[in-house]
Amino acid sequence: MTADAPLLSWRVLETRVGLDALPDFHRSFLTWRGVENADEMPLRRVSQRVDAELNRLVQSGQARRQEDDWLLEAGALGGFGAYEALTDPEQ
Repeated sequence: MTADAPLLSWRVLETRVGLDALPDFHRSFLTWRGVENADEMPLRRVSQRVDAELNRLVQSGQARRQEDDWLLEAGALGGFGAYEALTDPEQ
């Protein structure tokens, strides 16, 4: 990661999604990451898998951990439709 690249806080992103939509957002994230049967997982398992996938982004150099948050490198969520819908200025 470069020092001047803007970082995206996962926790801020979750706040933008909103509590009611968060389970669907998390399941979409897992499906985008290639996790099978995310739609059928209990919520506790979804949460665990989201954390695991965010840690994989850390391992690949696309994010870093900061206390109870993950700071994602610009472009780390490229191609993730649910994220792109949140950031599309025309929506």
